[in-house]
Amino acid sequence: MRKILIGCEFSGRVRDAFRAHPATIDAWSCDLIPCENGGPHFQGDILAAIRGGRWDFIGLHPPCTALCVSGNHRYAAGKPGWAAREEAVAWTRALWEAAIGACKRVYLENPQGVLGTMGGLPAPAWVQPWHYGDDASKRTGLTLHGLPPLPREPRRECPPRYVAGRPRWGNQTDSGQNRLGPSATRAAERARTYPGVAAAMARHWAPLLG
Repeated sequence: MRKILIGCEFSGRVRDAFRAHPATIDAWSCDLIPCENGGPHFQGDILAAIRGGRWDFIGLHPPCTALCVSGNHRYAAGKPGWAAREEAVAWTRALWEAAIGACKRVYLENPQGVLGTMGGLPAPAWVQPWHYGDDASKRTGLTLHGLPPLPREPRRECPPRYVAGRPRWGNQTDSGQNRLGPSATRAAERARTYPGVAAAMARHWAPLLG
């Protein structure tokens, strides 16, 4: 039985997509908080989970708040959050190194950010939720080790609506902003992997595990 670890995932969406695949897969999620829908879950440090098991596949979803370019107004050099960005880059780099040192197939998910320029990670492959049937736009980078990029699936693509000639999806206002307003749960809501993307990961990558 192939063992999969999905790190920094409290939703269980990617874990459950792999568990639903016809291949025999023992998939676990890991996060500092409980999994919101139960299921096989390590509550604790992802680095400890990586080092404490033998894994055939590892997925990583590290927190992106200090890493993404959309936060440059707070986290860029000279801004109040610069030290937090340096710390986040160092931690994420260590996480990546631990994962690729322990496993032949690894991905790390993050939006457009500074992991390449500051952390030295390989250039990511880019996907959009609407490529896989989700009515949403969120340009997402997948840094890959031992895995091919996820192919686009034209027959599954979700078409946009058009506002003044510009494409917009369900998670966007007519002006192109994210519909989620400021709230205590905004970061957690945006951190969830879209179901279509999770299913595409399992569809294309689970067969590679043998």
